Amino acid sequence: MPSNPGELTPPGVRLQRLETPEQCREVEEVQRAAWGFSTDGPVPAAIQRAIADNGGLLLGAFEGARLVGFALGFLGREGTKLYHYSHMTAVRPDAQNRHVGFALKAFQRQEVLAQDLDEIRWTFDPLQSKNALLNVRRLGGGPDQYWPRYYGVMADSINEGLETDRLRLVWRLKDPRVSSRLGGQLPSVAEDESRYRTSSALLETVVGPTGLRRPVTARPPTGPSLQLEIPYDLSSVRARDPGGARRWRESTREAFTAAFYAGYRVDDFAVIPLSGERRSFYFFRSDGAP
Repeated sequence: MPSNPGELTPPGVRLQRLETPEQCREVEEVQRAAWGFSTDGPVPAAIQRAIADNGGLLLGAFEGARLVGFALGFLGREGTKLYHYSHMTAVRPDAQNRHVGFALKAFQRQEVLAQDLDEIRWTFDPLQSKNALLNVRRLGGGPDQYWPRYYGVMADSINEGLETDRLRLVWRLKDPRVSSRLGGQLPSVAEDESRYRTSSALLETVVGPTGLRRPVTARPPTGPSLQLEIPYDLSSVRARDPGGARRWRESTREAFTAAFYAGYRVDDFAVIPLSGERRSFYFFRSDGAP
């Protein structure tokens, strides 16, 4: 795999630590652009600076002189285990889909390893397919806990109207799987399709009258391998079928909880073309499976 995050950085993008008050205020602007804050505000510049100067990391991605993305995190602890907690990673909407977020995470990994830590943790919305594709598929992270209503009610444009359930993800930075995924070693489409066919479905879904999928039947976790479908595009579901979005949240909450309780772990995520439709799936494997 590339040994230098610069090799993973898109052309025209520069990565660096952020250190000045002006740069911290630019981070506030990126937060507003990415989340569309209304009543809830961004992490203030003063808090960012305090984190960055006391063991945390504030990293930025620039195109020219313009900050287009950032990652903000701090030291975490569980028992005797120390890790880096990545609180926020965001990219301006007009710079998304160009692998800026991937480059920021690779840079964050390098900086955390330099702090003599070997693990980064963060949370993300399990219904956001793009986030799962980055976090689980391309970075090789492992979701290990499901936290319902983690942030309570949020009024930003991404979270408004939907309960803020989150997956906790653990990114083991020295794991060979992480190195191979960062290096682009991913399962093929044929391998994804084969796993889809041979895995037990936790949810059955159908296309509803809006033309969008909805979950209709839940199944208990059985067998060595499971798959759990989520919306390919949650924003479309929220806009065109709000009731469907709530149903996705409730159904996947039950499915994740049941699978984790039964001893399964998420070990991949894939977007698979099936009968001309792009569909998104988490894959689980039993802890006792090879």
